[in-house]
Amino acid sequence: MTTLLSRNRDYRLLWGGQVISEAGFSTSMIAFPLLVLAVTGSAAQSGLVLGAVAIAQLAAGLPAGALVDRWNRKKIMLACEAVQGLAAAALVAALWWGVANVAMMIAVAAVMGLCRALFEPAEEASLPRLVTVDQVPSAVAMNAARSSAGQLSGTALGGFLFALGRMVPFVFDVIAHVVAFTALLFVRLPPKPIEHRAPTPHLGREIVAGLRWVWHQPHVRITAVCAICLNLFFSAYYLVIIVLADSRGVPAGEIGVMAAMLGGGGILGALAAPYLHRKLDPYVLIISVFWALTVLTPLAALVHNGYLMGLLFAAMAFLPPAANTTISTYQLLLTPDELRGRLGGVMGVTGGLAAAAGPALGGWLVDALPGTTAVLVCAGAIAAVTLLATFNPTLRRFPRSVGENSADLPEKTEMLDTKGKSNG
Repeated sequence: MTTLLSRNRDYRLLWGGQVISEAGFSTSMIAFPLLVLAVTGSAAQSGLVLGAVAIAQLAAGLPAGALVDRWNRKKIMLACEAVQGLAAAALVAALWWGVANVAMMIAVAAVMGLCRALFEPAEEASLPRLVTVDQVPSAVAMNAARSSAGQLSGTALGGFLFALGRMVPFVFDVIAHVVAFTALLFVRLPPKPIEHRAPTPHLGREIVAGLRWVWHQPHVRITAVCAICLNLFFSAYYLVIIVLADSRGVPAGEIGVMAAMLGGGGILGALAAPYLHRKLDPYVLIISVFWALTVLTPLAALVHNGYLMGLLFAAMAFLPPAANTTISTYQLLLTPDELRGRLGGVMGVTGGLAAAAGPALGGWLVDALPGTTAVLVCAGAIAAVTLLATFNPTLRRFPRSVGENSADLPEKTEMLDTKGKSNG
């Protein structure tokens, strides 16, 4: 965290509360399948409960973004923390009384997914009002580090707490949301500017306006397409590597270290992201991610040691946070405040779809091809995307700051006009 950002009291409160909140959420996500297995013995129902989180988050993503632009964002974040805490508390009570069942677990998981669908775009849209323009890149990078740290700590803590008692991870989740809610109460978030709005706003038209905004901004559009392709093939690659490691006799402990090192590389990359964002040209930084993955992914075919594979994962995870910092900073500062929630909703849904489809693709590849061949197919697909991105003219002109290109600053009325023309 840069010196200036570290002095931002409100950002510190938000960041600190969300570290604990995300650790609590990750703890529950690890404990859910363990709980379902303990209650029912069914692996399929375990997947159903976890799937409810992702399905709810994806289904609510676009409407949630529009509602974030319509409602008070601080109140949305407070409500999300409160509702998640109450949902986890209800599950704790049901476990205490011995009446918890799979249907209730699915309902609790779906509520958590809905809350995350609302909270994430609300927080992202609030960021430019919470920090100065110069602090936005550091804040974006520190949020990425926070997510990785929360996921790592929650994942490690979840199994340990579940061993102490079935309800203990969810008690921790309740406490985490109470702490985050309390921290949020003291965050001074400047209100959105007063703007003229139709007396009866139409949610569908507002969602379409957000989709149109993303599509009509060439740099936003191309980076979204690149992210979808890269996330799709890397998610498939990740599953293939896990299955391949298991088939090669890599111990479960080493496989766990591999996953942890991927997260560790992401944390280190997030800490370095503000510096890399300042020093490197945006195009160079973004393309470096593609080329690093293109060079590193095929090496897994030759690696039979879990720790060495973990080092490869850490290297792959180091540069993406810096590129994401550059891209997210540009998108946030380019997008008008009244559309930032919808921007977050659109990006969340596109990223979520790629992340959900990737493991399915990876599973199909593992069933259809030998492990090493499946690795090389994924690596080849990433290499093809890299070549397309390298020679894309829009990406080559990615601006260092908003306003560098005149096309970056369309009139606000054109952004929301259903007859507005594309800027690129």
